[in-house]
Amino acid sequence: MNTNPSALAQLSATEPDVPPQSGNRQDRPRAPRGRWYTFVGAGSLVAVGYMDPGNWATALAGGARYGYQLLFVVLLASLMGMLLQWVASRVGVVTGRDLAQLCRERYSRRTTLVLWLACEIAIIACDVAEVVGSAVALQMLFGVSLTAGVLFSAVGTFIMLALQSRGQRPLQRAITAMILFVGFCFVVELALAHPVWSDALRGFAPPRELLRDAGMLWLAAGVLGATVMPHNLYLHSALVKEHAPHHDDATIGRALKGVNIDTFASLGLAFIVNASLLVVAASVFHASGHFDVDDLADAHRLIAPLVGSHWAGIAFAAALLACGLNATVTGTLAGQAVMEGFLQLKMARWARALLTRSLAIGPALFAVASFGQHGSNTLLVATQVVLSLQLPLAVIPLVRFASDAGLMGRWRVARVPLALAWACAGLILALNGALLWQTVGSV
Repeated sequence: MNTNPSALAQLSATEPDVPPQSGNRQDRPRAPRGRWYTFVGAGSLVAVGYMDPGNWATALAGGARYGYQLLFVVLLASLMGMLLQWVASRVGVVTGRDLAQLCRERYSRRTTLVLWLACEIAIIACDVAEVVGSAVALQMLFGVSLTAGVLFSAVGTFIMLALQSRGQRPLQRAITAMILFVGFCFVVELALAHPVWSDALRGFAPPRELLRDAGMLWLAAGVLGATVMPHNLYLHSALVKEHAPHHDDATIGRALKGVNIDTFASLGLAFIVNASLLVVAASVFHASGHFDVDDLADAHRLIAPLVGSHWAGIAFAAALLACGLNATVTGTLAGQAVMEGFLQLKMARWARALLTRSLAIGPALFAVASFGQHGSNTLLVATQVVLSLQLPLAVIPLVRFASDAGLMGRWRVARVPLALAWACAGLILALNGALLWQTVGSV
């Protein structure tokens, strides 16, 4: 087995050149003794998955139909995501192994293969959503056909990954810059939309209709499924596993502090973006009586005339394109972590990107050719259903490993955090059941 450090782990390391390590953890190089910002990087890459086009589709539909009421669900989903990503990063730092590696070590070969296949399906489904979202954004900005947009978006991944030829930091900086650009676009959108902030604040209270309104429950399940991505849990544990090369409490504690700051700050920004998207949909579409806006193309077509500025449409499309391109890169990195961890197989980034893009382009081209713009939205929603159904297969092993005293020692997750983690798993299973029931019933 190759024991050189994974390129994925270097993405979140401060020093670009990390010397080779031996298989013995005690022989690994000493981690940088810098401040918390020396551990920044992994959180930004993970946060990208919380702002992908699938999130856009569910947030737009929820805001247009129910106004600000589903802000509570966005907040709940984001808090669940923060907790689960915190657990994933803790497992990676403390054990020095990622979630996929732990599954391979502790489960049978048959179970390992099932978990790997399920995760690969989730990555492909997510990649389909990113291809479609990027294609719609390119059509909005440049007027190209959706078919051409699907093909052009496939090229975007290779351009982004080509930045790694100059080292890991250029890619990190490019992704961080695009996240900040997305945030700027939503500052513009909020300024033009003029939301009623008092109503928005009331939206963070649990809506009474949530359990009585089937449509609201459906969208709530979609928001949860679109926010917490199963492959993000594998990716996060892989990105941080080299942060504590010496298995001593001081090194682990210092690494966990920096990783926690990075995680909560990055996912906090992702929450702001998702909440802003729903607020814009509520203040522009719901307030004007356009309750049936449920796809990206309709939202782009209506937003500029409704707010009275063409900049609203440009900012909307540009932010969507940035989110789509960012998410394709992290999907490729997650695929590497999953393949290396479960199967001990390594694949060049360009080859991994080519594989996932090829598998995603087929369904995307079929949808846009058969149904046009509205077909793209149908496909986006379908991918979120797939992701939601795969999520328990990542969450349950993760929580089990995190609470294992033999594996985690004094750093294991226990008491209130453990109870909350299992509550998240139970809620995900319950909402998945409701989502599956609704999906089967509507066929």
